Amino acid sequence: MTNPWQGPAEPPPARRSFSPGRLWAAGAGTAVVVALVVVVGVIVIRLFVKSDLLAPVDSGSYGDGSTTSYALAAAGAALAATALLHVLLLAMPSPLRFFSWIVGLLTAAATLLPFTFGGSFGHMLAVAAINLVVGLAILTILPSSL
Repeated sequence: MTNPWQGPAEPPPARRSFSPGRLWAAGAGTAVVVALVVVVGVIVIRLFVKSDLLAPVDSGSYGDGSTTSYALAAAGAALAATALLHVLLLAMPSPLRFFSWIVGLLTAAATLLPFTFGGSFGHMLAVAAINLVVGLAILTILPSSL
């Protein structure tokens, strides 16, 4: 005898199929994009604002190794986001929703983080803007690759 309070049994939600190779290729592409976002952002700020962002003004438009480290850190964040998305796709019922929330909150934190350090407000604002664009790039590019 069936329980009248339960109603019909619903089938389990279908698993989202994805290609891990394509996901990681998209992750590598995203890593390149966000590294370039950092480099272009630093160059624009140093060139047009004549700022000593990440290096003394006489270091040129690119700056120095700090710019490279910043770009590599952004690329690493994109690869970490790819790993996160891969795990969520394998284990979670609504992986893209969880991914969006996690990356969105991490982007908010990365955008606010520069304001917790010392330095000029202009430098803090510039780094916050670059971090925001990096986070938005990760948030939009990776899920669209599925």
